[in-house]
Amino acid sequence: MKAVPLRDVLILVLVVNGWAFNVIAMKFGLMELPPLFMLTLRFVLVAAILLPFHRLTRRQLPGMLMLAFTFGFVHFGLMVIGMQTADAGTTAVFIQMGTPIAMLLAAFCLKERLSYRQICGVGVAFIGVIILAGSPALTNWQGMMWLLISACGWACSTVIIKRLPPIAPLAMTGWLSLFAIPLVGISSLLTEQHQFTLLMQAGWRGWLGVIYSALGSSVFAYSLWYGLLKRYPASQILPWSLLSPALALLMGVAILHESLDHSKVLGTLLIVGGILLAVISGQFLKRRVYQHS
Repeated sequence: MKAVPLRDVLILVLVVNGWAFNVIAMKFGLMELPPLFMLTLRFVLVAAILLPFHRLTRRQLPGMLMLAFTFGFVHFGLMVIGMQTADAGTTAVFIQMGTPIAMLLAAFCLKERLSYRQICGVGVAFIGVIILAGSPALTNWQGMMWLLISACGWACSTVIIKRLPPIAPLAMTGWLSLFAIPLVGISSLLTEQHQFTLLMQAGWRGWLGVIYSALGSSVFAYSLWYGLLKRYPASQILPWSLLSPALALLMGVAILHESLDHSKVLGTLLIVGGILLAVISGQFLKRRVYQHS
């Protein structure tokens, strides 16, 4: 395993901070825009930027349609709905639960065996969820429920991705964004009101939520991340991604003035530590390429 030079370490730090700030940017966006409408705008912008450079084959089309539902609609859609009542740090940590849930799904659906270390890691992560759920900072159980279902959507997407014909990561991001636009857009029309009026009235917070989540996270940060994954073993790079929820927690306290209590800190440590324990030793780590920020 080769050493990571300082230049690439700085890129890793930039990427994980970029993912962490994405949660903050989306929280700002939700102050001025309805969640599903904001997500629709994000998908439109991502598709417009990426699709001119990536083609889709007929063999890849069915998988992209499934991902548009599980990843674009269930994961992202329920995440932004849950974010309305959950703080930034809790959002980032709960979404990470997609990893242990995906490991359980892979064991059940794909008959992949889990090692004792992986089972212990999954168990520790779920204990962390229970402790985090008891935090005084979590005043709305519905937000937590939506975030956990969102994590399940990410987990299902991971299983689907493992069965897809080969496709470039950014091509996948662009095409699933395109196919998710009708699902999320129609849901916004049915459940939200005054979307375009609010868009016209939106200030820097609303536009930050749309533009940063599309450009800063989906395009810029992921381009750097995939470049690093091509140069280094996944087992050497992927643990860095677990810094993102901890950084989002700190950013939420510093920027959004969110509360921080012992349950929140302990739950976060157990979830991140359990996931690290679960993925650091298994082959699953090599396939945990697609993040969910």
